Amino acid sequence: MPQIQTQIILALLLIVFDANVTIAAQPFFVVGEDPKPTEKQWVPVDEMSDEFAGDSLDDSKWNPHPSGDGWNWRGRPPALFVPENVTVKDGKMNVTVSKLDAPVEGKGQSFTHQGAIVRSHQPGQVGWYYECRMKANQTVMSSTFWLNTKGGRKRLETDIQECVGRTTELTEPWAKRWDEIFHSNAIHWPGPDNPEKLQIQGQERTQTKNWERFYVYAAWWKSPDELRFYLDGKYVYSIHPKTKWDVPAYLTMAIETYDWNPLPDDGGLVESGTWDQRTTQYDWVRTWRLE
Repeated sequence: MPQIQTQIILALLLIVFDANVTIAAQPFFVVGEDPKPTEKQWVPVDEMSDEFAGDSLDDSKWNPHPSGDGWNWRGRPPALFVPENVTVKDGKMNVTVSKLDAPVEGKGQSFTHQGAIVRSHQPGQVGWYYECRMKANQTVMSSTFWLNTKGGRKRLETDIQECVGRTTELTEPWAKRWDEIFHSNAIHWPGPDNPEKLQIQGQERTQTKNWERFYVYAAWWKSPDELRFYLDGKYVYSIHPKTKWDVPAYLTMAIETYDWNPLPDDGGLVESGTWDQRTTQYDWVRTWRLE
């Protein structure tokens, strides 16, 4: 069989595990874009993959509690991370934002609105491929998919996708198109070995607003020296960090507020929008390793 026909068949093939769950046989790639070496195959990492086929979040894989698993981040004011805002239904994980019933104060912070954060229990490794099919919410709050290290001397963050659903007259000028963007970061946070934050970015304009349809956002953590980013199965750009990117990192999906894209005085769609407008939807999350 010609190679291109084989690639097409593999791209469409699904392995059916039961009546309710279908798992892809390989990552989502446009034909000819799969970067794997010819002698290797992609193998799913089940602990960091989910089709969200049930009616509740799989707590053996995911942690929606801001301070669980040793993490300690409640959210960026004014939006508090609240686990109850994460639901699973109709084959999707949903994160819905809104106004809090009453402000939450403490530790010098004040929260008036709410989002959520979901992290994997297991860390991902160098060489693995990470992808999700996501549709952003339509509010000024974020929709994200990223990797984050925990503790240690070297704190590394890999933002595979970071966008907002809406910009306003209050948005910083540099972020006016962040509602139609594929944007990635490699951030080396300040620590014992680096006194200043080091950040390298990549970005590409999307065909539509991020909330208008589902996009597949992905990254291959190819090596400690290169991160390769993919949009809808097609390679877009690479980031070459200035330090070795070699610390295991946890998948993270956070819906939060930014000071550079603040809530309008009336709360905007965070308060007045429909459920669909206020909800970031994840159709699936998949992680792969090479064998």
